[in-house]
Amino acid sequence: MANNKGSLRSTIAVSLTNYLDAGAIVAGASGLTLWQKYLGLTEVHLGWLNFISANCLGAALGAIIGGFLADKYGRKFIYTYNLLVYMLGVLLVMCSVNFPMLLCGFLITGISVGIGVPASWTYISESSEINNRGRNICISQMSWGIGPMIILLLGMFFAPGGYLFGWVESLGHAIGGSNLSDDALNVFSSRLVFFSLFVVAFIAWNLQRKLEESTEWKASREEAKAKGENTGLMHAFGVLFSNKIAVKTVCFLAGIYLTWNLVASVMGFFQPHIYETAGGVSNEQANWMNCIQWAIIVGVTFIVSKLVDKTSHKLIYVFGLLVAISAWVIIVTIGVNGKVGLWAFAILWGIQGGTSVQIFYALWGTELFPAKFRAGAQGFMFFVVRGLSALWGLIFTYIYGENGEGFTIAAYCMIALLLISLIVGFIGCPNTRGKSLAQITEERYGDNY
Repeated sequence: MANNKGSLRSTIAVSLTNYLDAGAIVAGASGLTLWQKYLGLTEVHLGWLNFISANCLGAALGAIIGGFLADKYGRKFIYTYNLLVYMLGVLLVMCSVNFPMLLCGFLITGISVGIGVPASWTYISESSEINNRGRNICISQMSWGIGPMIILLLGMFFAPGGYLFGWVESLGHAIGGSNLSDDALNVFSSRLVFFSLFVVAFIAWNLQRKLEESTEWKASREEAKAKGENTGLMHAFGVLFSNKIAVKTVCFLAGIYLTWNLVASVMGFFQPHIYETAGGVSNEQANWMNCIQWAIIVGVTFIVSKLVDKTSHKLIYVFGLLVAISAWVIIVTIGVNGKVGLWAFAILWGIQGGTSVQIFYALWGTELFPAKFRAGAQGFMFFVVRGLSALWGLIFTYIYGENGEGFTIAAYCMIALLLISLIVGFIGCPNTRGKSLAQITEERYGDNY
């Protein structure tokens, strides 16, 4: 087991994957209106961008691939190659001049995000001390908040009317010529935001490819070889679904994460757009509100990181979902087209984000499975959750309408989904705090895995 400082350093390096995941989602979201005007996109086009992005299908496809690759070839294998794919996808978005290019860029970036997520959570958990496992998962979650916050700030500074837009105009004319239309010039601000992700991805790749392999994964592989077990990808998939305890665990974790993520995925991609269309605020105001919300998420997550290894998981879990439900109830009762309602929602949704279901999904997802199919199980669940979130994103655009006329109906759907996540999590919350991964595996599976 790594020492405290060692696990913290590796956690920070691996957590850059989460920065890039959330950053890709929010970079697309913050510039969505600019791309829409530049390419003449409809709400259905926006739904398709969400459908194949890091928010949904792209990440889903990547996760099921990356999870089983991480179990087969090791966690370090993912860190050696995956971010090269991410940089390719971001580069394609940066250079997009039509909808198919933009769509392909979102898809490739999303696949890379999905490949990295199961390995990241697994590596963090396996390299953590018993009493710091929850803290380190929270640190990785903080990067999920820091990424959007920085990306939104860049988006606002570079956006039309922003502090740095004069520089964007100069760069746009230098690259595209002096006859660029206003829409073509404005979208350069989004291209620059994606360029920032390219730079961070390059830095993260150089850090992550130098990480040591997970000692728990190496021990699991050596044990499997000593027993003469089949270590193929399809065999690992079969083992996962032939074990009743593992199947029940998949159903529980996918249940709490799916119902929460159907709400969170929509908000992650469409929130600034919703603020602008249904709330009637400007693009700059929408991004400021979203940025402040992410700052709240980071702050609350930091507080939770100090408590999660010492406090009842069920208590924190229930608190977060009650706040989430309250946010949607307020927006339905007060209304979305007033600043009081919008700000109340933004603050409450920020608080729930700091105690979110994703923290416990990441923590329990790494604790409740044996090392031999730990990443694969997470990859499968992430595939299911993000895949269904992709479909929900398309459905949401039809419910929501072109100008937000269906927002209230959509809000009631969100409340129902969050209630399900609350009930399932409250009933099935596992008792893993203060236990080693080996102890948890022994208690749950014995020799039956």
